[in-house]
Amino acid sequence: MGRTMKFLSGGVFVLGALAAGIIFSNWDDSVKIVSLGINYFRYMGAPAGTIITEVAAASKQPMPARQNSSARVSAPDSEQGDWPSYNKTLTSNRFSSLVQITAANVGDLKVLCTYDTGQYTGFNSGLLKVGAALIFTTEYDIFSINPNDCSQNWRTHEDYQPATPQGVSRGAAYLDGRLFRGTQDGRVLAYDFNTGKRLWETVIADSKKGESAPAAPIAWNDLVFIGNAGGDIKGVKGRMYALDAQTGRIVWEFYLVPRSPDDIKRAPEGKSPLDDASWDTPAGSPITGGATWTSYTLDPVSGLLYVPGGNPAPDFAPGMRKGGNLYTGSVIVLDARTGNYKTHYKLVPKDWHDWDVSSAPVLAETAAGKNVMLVAPKDGHLYAYDLSNNELLFREPMTKVENADAEFAAGQSVHFCPGSIGGAEWNGPGFDPQNNLVMIGEVQWCTTVTLQKQEQIAASEPGKPWSGDATLNPFHMWGKQDPFVSIGRHDAPNDRHTSEFSAAGIKRGECFRPIGEYLVDVREHEA
Repeated sequence: MGRTMKFLSGGVFVLGALAAGIIFSNWDDSVKIVSLGINYFRYMGAPAGTIITEVAAASKQPMPARQNSSARVSAPDSEQGDWPSYNKTLTSNRFSSLVQITAANVGDLKVLCTYDTGQYTGFNSGLLKVGAALIFTTEYDIFSINPNDCSQNWRTHEDYQPATPQGVSRGAAYLDGRLFRGTQDGRVLAYDFNTGKRLWETVIADSKKGESAPAAPIAWNDLVFIGNAGGDIKGVKGRMYALDAQTGRIVWEFYLVPRSPDDIKRAPEGKSPLDDASWDTPAGSPITGGATWTSYTLDPVSGLLYVPGGNPAPDFAPGMRKGGNLYTGSVIVLDARTGNYKTHYKLVPKDWHDWDVSSAPVLAETAAGKNVMLVAPKDGHLYAYDLSNNELLFREPMTKVENADAEFAAGQSVHFCPGSIGGAEWNGPGFDPQNNLVMIGEVQWCTTVTLQKQEQIAASEPGKPWSGDATLNPFHMWGKQDPFVSIGRHDAPNDRHTSEFSAAGIKRGECFRPIGEYLVDVREHEA
């Protein structure tokens, strides 16, 4: 009996040591697996549309739910301190002219208050500031808190089963006393700004196919604009929608990749010249990709909507989708009122690195009076276009670029930079009109991919993640990421820039201090 216990104890010790070693060496994956699993199973049986709205009294800590709808938030004002959209303005300039915090006093800032959501989940939400309320979202909740003391104005919780266990939400939009957000089960929801009461819901995507709506919508002229995500899921096609802000009725839809006859039609379609000529796919392989997952840009003067188009799928395998794969890797310009196509800018001509045009472009007027569009995709470059003639003004590298032209071949590993989660992700450029400067945060994080054989890629089931990477780890379907990431770059590529270097060890949490800035002076590029 004693020997048996020693044997069992030894076995448990060996297995424990082995498990500890695996967890330690793959800590980033282990944390994701556990946290995503907890949240996924937590809401697994929840019926779509179950909501709980709680309104809390002033407190610096989250309060228990109270069935009280009397609390009000002061009406939004027009002061420059408001930030009513994901990128502040519809033109996505991401610039604040506030002057109280300066380079001289920023080091003296102290924490005023904190608010704990009580959740372990993705937290990608862009903050909205409207009047006396900060608005933000998580996968299942939308929050309104007082920015002066972090007391909760209200919090509305939605129970539902998400399309995927990613746990993300980019944020909300505000318009005329209403808030709007998308969900991970493909709905768009509207709430009363003052109370958090849900006003309407509209389905724009099929969660059973892997479609969702995590993007931060924008709202203008009594319309709400949002698209579906899921472009890395086999068979999912990116689409853009305009909804009536008062009722939730879908006003128009626009397919960002070619629509098939059997694809669902949810509303009148915007006019489009797109066909499948730029998609040469094997028999049985559906056109996939072009989804949106960040936010959007709109010119309120012209009424033009600028949509960043995601990557084509399967990732890393252009042999499965020969051609230009329109309108993936592009900024697509639509008439915001009708959804009719106006033009597009193809930034990533042929994508086999998962280099989405992810973040919303910036529309800006330079110091010389030139109207430009500034775009930062995941390919590690900053692009500028002259909007008067659609001419490319410049394409500047913002990160290390390595093996950008190296073709992938089955069974061979390729290390490339920026990687599939490098470059500019959901946070796009910002434009400072006072100094005529563009500011952009870039992720210098490289990826290694080993391509599968084409027949293996084709065998993937519809509704499942579709990647050409040969891996057994589901969290490495978009390549194996380097263990270290740097933000910015070591040196400036030319005298148009100053340099920045900041790095963090993803698995261990090391952080190196930034030693400069990384700016693009638009004046250097003006005629």
